Amino acid sequence: MPSLRLGNIAPDFEAETTAGPIKFHEWIGNSWAILFSHPGDFTPVCTTELGEVARRAGDFAKRNVKLIGISANGLKDHNKWVEDINDFGARYGPTNVEFPIIADEDRKISTLYDMLDEQDATNRDAKGLPFTIRTVFVIDPKKVIRLTVAYPASTGRNFDEILRAVDSLQLGDKHRITTPVNWNKGEDVIVHPSVANDEAKVLFPEVTFHKQPYLRTTPLKVSE
Repeated sequence: MPSLRLGNIAPDFEAETTAGPIKFHEWIGNSWAILFSHPGDFTPVCTTELGEVARRAGDFAKRNVKLIGISANGLKDHNKWVEDINDFGARYGPTNVEFPIIADEDRKISTLYDMLDEQDATNRDAKGLPFTIRTVFVIDPKKVIRLTVAYPASTGRNFDEILRAVDSLQLGDKHRITTPVNWNKGEDVIVHPSVANDEAKVLFPEVTFHKQPYLRTTPLKVSE
């Protein structure tokens, strides 16, 4: 099966999760969603990641983003692992994993989303089946894949960057802008190339036209 690409519809599926059974598209509803994979339960890097996501759940909720993890273990292990995550995470702040984690022992969903590790021979279970890499899918309310990130099992993800990317995507959908290198919410943005100069002056009264005719920047005031 070819890899999923940006702009593809995220494949629908049914799954058992720590929050009960779901139908993925139905679960997303009219929200954005982040599906993020973990090589396995009771693993150190994953434990730190899930704790961080739990502590940042409010930041994602403010952006109308639902969170769902997936790991190649069953629900019994997942539920026990959540206790570990909350316990270890408490040293950094209140930690309570409330978002669902998908049970994917047979790797069906991991295969559907092309998440399995084809590189690291140590990232396998006792039967020799590959675990997943650290994949992130950002999916919009139309169920379109808008962003993907893939990290090796050895490298924890940066969820500040994922939040930053969500801000960029959502603001771009609303305001006909793009975002420059190292941009953070509240900083100047770039007027989308499809906007003519005369229209740019109307849409963005504080627009700056640079020496490079294809570069036009503007402040963008948005509510938190």
